[in-house]
Amino acid sequence: MENLSKTKIWLSQMRANFLLLAVVLVAIGLMFAAKYQPFEEFNFAHALLILIGVISAHSSVNLFNEYFDYKNKIDFNTERTPFSGGSGMLTAGYTNYKSVLITAISTLIVSVTIGIYFAIVSNWIILLIAAIGAFAIIFYTNFLAKILLGELFAGLTLGTLVVIGTYIAMTASPEMTLANLVPQEVWLVSIPPGILTALLLLLNEFPDAKADKEGGRNHLVIRLGKKKAAYLYFFGLFSTFGIIILLPILEVASPWLYLALLPIPLAFKAGMSAIKHGDDIIKLIPSLGINVLVVLSTDLLLAVSVLIEII
Repeated sequence: MENLSKTKIWLSQMRANFLLLAVVLVAIGLMFAAKYQPFEEFNFAHALLILIGVISAHSSVNLFNEYFDYKNKIDFNTERTPFSGGSGMLTAGYTNYKSVLITAISTLIVSVTIGIYFAIVSNWIILLIAAIGAFAIIFYTNFLAKILLGELFAGLTLGTLVVIGTYIAMTASPEMTLANLVPQEVWLVSIPPGILTALLLLLNEFPDAKADKEGGRNHLVIRLGKKKAAYLYFFGLFSTFGIIILLPILEVASPWLYLALLPIPLAFKAGMSAIKHGDDIIKLIPSLGINVLVVLSTDLLLAVSVLIEII
């Protein structure tokens, strides 16, 4: 057994390389908060607290996923890749399932506690967003991923709601009505990040489909088959960039939003590769990496486009 430090083991267990997604999603919400409120009202301590809460939530869902996939024996049958199949820390004996469960619960408590704080100081709707997130974290593996709702809830809770929730937490006050909480631009720009997160999960399910099915899951790749799921993935990419193109035309967002179209060539490459090589894990692995890059770069460029408006 390779000698690994405890820090490296737990960073791998939490899938730290994927936590950057939480950072760029929060960044979009923060940029909108800076755009729609006076700069002197921007609370940097609150911004840091939100980031900690979202990273904790993302870590928690990864840890719960590791725990349940180990208990359900999925991890013992998975063809692991750098982008899918879990960390392998439990099956390799580096950690034990009890400590993983305790850490999953602990990070969830941190996230929910921060959510409760913002429900008090900002607006009660944050509590509902936190509750939806907590539900998805706890029930993703053993419930949502078995009834074709895993991808939907992933996109909602680790995509759209992060952007919206961040904006509300930074700008709202307890007396504000729901109708006045979120500008139309924020609502609509939050949709592409949600789709992209769902697509990130969808493509990562391709290598795991056989093991997931044996473990009782019933996600879109299993239900549709890899070929149809690949076309769904491609359509999802098309829809994402289509929305980004449409919003400035409808004068909902600034033309600077078109910066987020720069990853289109990479997205096209990943989509075509999924269609051609969906059944060949070895040939699909580069596309899994490209998919991660498309998601992160598009979300980051959305944040940058808003930042440019502010400047």
